[in-house]
Amino acid sequence: MRYIEGEQRNQAILFPESIDEYIEENNLVRFVEAFVDSLDMKELNFTYCEPKETGRKAYNPGSMLKLYIYGYINRIRSSRKLEIETQRNVELMWLMKKLSPDFKTIADFRKDNIDSIKKVCREFTIFCKRLDLYGGELVAIDGSKFKAVNSKDRCFTKNNLKREIKEIDKNIDRYLKEIERVDKKEYKFKKVKKEELEQIIKDIGEKRKELSGMLQEIESGKRSQISLTDPESRMMKTSGKNFQVSYNGQISVDTKHHMIIESEITNQENDLNQLSNIAENTKQELGLEEIKVVCDTGYFNEKEIAKCENEGIECYIAAPEKHSNADEGMYGLEEFKYNKEKDVYICPEKKELTYASTYKKGEKELRKYECRECKICQNKTKCTKSKGNRYITRSEFSEVVEKVKERMKENRGFMQKRKETVEHVFGTMKQWLGYGGGFLLKGIKKVNCELKLIALSYNIKRAINIIGIKGLLKALETA
Repeated sequence: MRYIEGEQRNQAILFPESIDEYIEENNLVRFVEAFVDSLDMKELNFTYCEPKETGRKAYNPGSMLKLYIYGYINRIRSSRKLEIETQRNVELMWLMKKLSPDFKTIADFRKDNIDSIKKVCREFTIFCKRLDLYGGELVAIDGSKFKAVNSKDRCFTKNNLKREIKEIDKNIDRYLKEIERVDKKEYKFKKVKKEELEQIIKDIGEKRKELSGMLQEIESGKRSQISLTDPESRMMKTSGKNFQVSYNGQISVDTKHHMIIESEITNQENDLNQLSNIAENTKQELGLEEIKVVCDTGYFNEKEIAKCENEGIECYIAAPEKHSNADEGMYGLEEFKYNKEKDVYICPEKKELTYASTYKKGEKELRKYECRECKICQNKTKCTKSKGNRYITRSEFSEVVEKVKERMKENRGFMQKRKETVEHVFGTMKQWLGYGGGFLLKGIKKVNCELKLIALSYNIKRAINIIGIKGLLKALETA
């Protein structure tokens, strides 16, 4: 048969004399080695960076960090799988110098060095800034849901607790009636015993008591949800009508080379209150006095926008579409002009809407402006359907929001740029997480560490694609 032939398995062959000959000059592991060796492990506060003179010898934290960086880049996050790879993967044999820590040691290193690993991510960002990989002209911000280590069956909200308790009450009633029938000997030949039914009712009662305690805790306002496996995870809407117990991952990405600047995990169910935190951290990471950020309507929160604008963060956010009178052929809100000097609104009929009162709505303070001449106006039906006067509310953040809206009209292409910059990054990150797209760790602090490692892995791969391994190695040598 005319096929490419392999060598005979019993034929003697000569392998290279050293393991270094298996690793090419432009292999990724050479950069991982050089980058970690350039770090000051003591300054980053890693455990065992100063080994004790007595007791069992510890693994060098630099070696363990190399193992994790290599693992996350190659989609090997499990400590058990990393242990196996150190025994059969030639690249890891080279990187670890044939060391093979057990899975518990590997897992403990990540758990015990969460803050230090975060600092490593920052060190790589600083390194990339020196290479001019961040433009700093425009930053795209977005959030995405990542599956937590918690099933839906072990996450309880107010509504599903009420449903479960109602179902339990029905079952208790059914079993009580069954006991009554057994007592009356209506089912003479039935094998179900009264004692068995009483035990079932007792077990169900215990379950009801547990669920009632959870419901009471939620109704008291202490918590909005209760997750049993991972208490800090939350049930979140993912797409359409789908819900999943998740964490909300926030990232900021520079538009120049699509490099991640900042990443953060939250258990908030939406992005409404996330803008100022991620934007301020991004500005700090870039070391700039002012930055421009663009994000979708999910971040449109007047208070958050005002906070950013006051901190030198120029926001580009599309306002969510709301029902307007203009949709029905009436005067829309944009036709009412605000006169700052007189503190009044001017309607299309040149009438004034004057200040009437102030009230609180959520976190905003609203000022109400009302027209006193609506009843005698011939075009009232074009203005309002209300029998009373037309009024407009103005929040304390309205001036800032109006500025952002005008800015968006002049830069409509920014939203498309946001989409092209940040959305594919989340796709890549979730691919590295595996088919389930979820985390392995529990608790917001540990999960945040895992997201940082994924972001670091993404940035390393991105930097290699832009500059190349030889270029990065040369930059490390001259740093």
